[in-house]
Amino acid sequence: MFGVPVVVAVNVFKTDTDAELDLVSRLSREHGAFDAVKCTHWAEGGQGALALAQAVQRASQAPSSFQLLYDLKLSIEDKIRIIAQRIYGADDIELLPEAQNKAEIYTKQGFGNLPICMAKTHLSLSHNPEQKGVPTGFVLPIRDIRASVGAGFLYPLVGT
Repeated sequence: MFGVPVVVAVNVFKTDTDAELDLVSRLSREHGAFDAVKCTHWAEGGQGALALAQAVQRASQAPSSFQLLYDLKLSIEDKIRIIAQRIYGADDIELLPEAQNKAEIYTKQGFGNLPICMAKTHLSLSHNPEQKGVPTGFVLPIRDIRASVGAGFLYPLVGT
């Protein structure tokens, strides 16, 4: 999706079967991963992630053609909407008043062309941590937008 090689870290737990681990690795590669590496760093420390580090190093040397998901010239609202729809599966977004205000301010200040880094729960693709799997039929509420101008991005705060 972004034009860079992807390495999948497959966390190995003692309850996992070889068949399960092989399936995850195989499916990752079949769906475009540069590599899928079994990792035991939680049990073996750094030694358990050595193969992962080597795979990442190989991937970093592979050809890539990085591209953002959206054109930086789009409005802040449109960039957020594209991320919400294409990555999270939302039907749409709702910019709450504070977020609308900040989008206008940042645009007037000349920061409207910065990339977006969403700040949201890691427990769901939606804003609701109780919605598991791949939820559909939701509108992603954006309660605020903050700027990390030195780092070069805007970060919408998702959820109410």
